[in-house]
Amino acid sequence: MDDRSAVFPERARWEGEGTHRIPFLAYTSDELYKRELERFFYRGHWCYVGLEAEVPNPGDYKRTVVGERSVILTRDAGGDIHVVENVCAHRGMRFCRERHGNRKDFTCPYHQWSYTLKGDLQGVPFRRGVRQDGEVHGGMPSDFSMADHGLTKLKVATRGGVVFASFDHEVESLESYLGPTILGYFDRLFNGRKLTILGYNRQRIPGNWKLMQENIKDPYHPGLLHTWFVTFGLWRADNKSQLRMDARHRHAAMISTRGTGGGNAGQVTQVSSFKESMQLNDPGFLDIVPEPWWNMPPLGRPEAACAPSGGSEPHEVGSVGAHAPTAVMTTIFPSVILQQQVNSVSTRHIQPSGRGSFDFVWTHFGFEDDTPEMTERRLRQANLFGPAGFVSADDGEVIEFSQQAFESKPFHRAVAELGGRDVEDTEHMVTETLIRGMYRYWRDVMEA
Repeated sequence: MDDRSAVFPERARWEGEGTHRIPFLAYTSDELYKRELERFFYRGHWCYVGLEAEVPNPGDYKRTVVGERSVILTRDAGGDIHVVENVCAHRGMRFCRERHGNRKDFTCPYHQWSYTLKGDLQGVPFRRGVRQDGEVHGGMPSDFSMADHGLTKLKVATRGGVVFASFDHEVESLESYLGPTILGYFDRLFNGRKLTILGYNRQRIPGNWKLMQENIKDPYHPGLLHTWFVTFGLWRADNKSQLRMDARHRHAAMISTRGTGGGNAGQVTQVSSFKESMQLNDPGFLDIVPEPWWNMPPLGRPEAACAPSGGSEPHEVGSVGAHAPTAVMTTIFPSVILQQQVNSVSTRHIQPSGRGSFDFVWTHFGFEDDTPEMTERRLRQANLFGPAGFVSADDGEVIEFSQQAFESKPFHRAVAELGGRDVEDTEHMVTETLIRGMYRYWRDVMEA
């Protein structure tokens, strides 16, 4: 396909009804990007905003974003979680500049309007005017209502210590949004144990935000691009694996078990990224300790992990089986990736910034009952990821190079036909079915 047909239309030109050929315009159109923000980030969807452990005490707050809109995650004096937009109701200023902090209320520096941690307006300077020479001058109109001028409040859902928010107060429940299959993998990781924050990474990647969702829905590349993964057996095409989606194909889980194919098994040794002679100066990076919760849900039975109580109670766990997943990468559309790579666990927040770039924020965490040795292990393995990680540095670079090509050739398209052209769950990772599934959902919403 090389059809430059006059002016490139702002409606993405798909080849037929399928999603196995993805038009480059989906990554390069400003008009489509603005529509994505409205339809995926601001309406009808839940977006990740943080972990409750990031605001553990009354008065704690964290500044973050939903789409491109700045929001603040707060914990009020009563311990309740709120999310409010970081836009003053008076003149529209983004009043909060710090990333984290603790305070009793928020005050906009421009005109000193102040708000509670719930977002209610509580103070307006000179609201009743100024008395001068026996007369009152100025002030707000007599029908001015403080209740009508609070901050925009988002709908909030918490589960297992994770906080989601939506500008759309009619959005479906979080549990319905995730669906039973993905909810099982969510509850496997966030099963009621209290979380502890270990640290953050941030990077600006010059590529369309969907490319990171694609990257983590793409099991084709890890054993080809990432020397670390294929050489040390952490993610290879011959590992026991499964791919699972929700009913609408927007969310997905990639599940893999380390090294079931053996050290030099099969065709993986023929790929250029396999480096048989590569050795670690610090073998501690492969100091992997099985954890009981890896078994939940059992491979192939994600529904077993769903907690009917809403995820607040820990699940029953037994001994770790021989084929317990050592890696589960869960993509929750549109905004977050939940990572378990052996003992490293983190959230990865996708924050769009224009059609051709996004901020990528990693929150590395552990659990309150971790031993000091396990905490050190999680921190050490976290070095595989992040902007300069042994693995993730590769992803940022290929996304950048892809976006450059899309911009130079917007009339072209990508091919996602590995494993066929259908959208279905699989028992292997040699397929691009999860990418096709995401774009089936994209087409449903964007072209409605």
